[in-house]
Amino acid sequence: MLERKNLVMFKDKEATLVGNELKVGDQAPNFVCLRSDLSEFSFDSLANTIRIISVVPSLDTGICALQTTRFNYEATSIMDVEILTVSMDLPFAQKRFCESQHIDHVTTLSDHKDADFGLKYGLLMKEFRLLARAVIVVDQEGIIRYFHIEDQIKQEPNYTLALDVVRSLL
Repeated sequence: MLERKNLVMFKDKEATLVGNELKVGDQAPNFVCLRSDLSEFSFDSLANTIRIISVVPSLDTGICALQTTRFNYEATSIMDVEILTVSMDLPFAQKRFCESQHIDHVTTLSDHKDADFGLKYGLLMKEFRLLARAVIVVDQEGIIRYFHIEDQIKQEPNYTLALDVVRSLL
């Protein structure tokens, strides 16, 4: 398993990211996570669509909640784009969050069971078994067109950069 030392700061501690190191231009790997109803979700089920993958450590934190709420809002103005939020939260917690925050345009996915997404996308923080904050845009052909990992967990992503890439694909 590939380890990249000290790439992100989490709670003022350095975290080691483990898994594949992906970049713009790479084929986006398929992954399997759990939906809020505990059914399996396969990324390949969204083939031939533009996808935003919003990755957060936990929906129970302020910045993660803001990130998910912002993408839920943006989803109302960008049609034909699937927006996924992936975290290590249990599916029950994700469902509760979405209901309380009226999140209805974003699909939340739990990577808690196998860390399949975290390892395939190189976003699993080894020391905490949480995902690093990131935003990924995948085009209709399954090619990664935007991939940014926030090196400071407590910092929101640059929504404008990611959304500009999405709009260029429409």
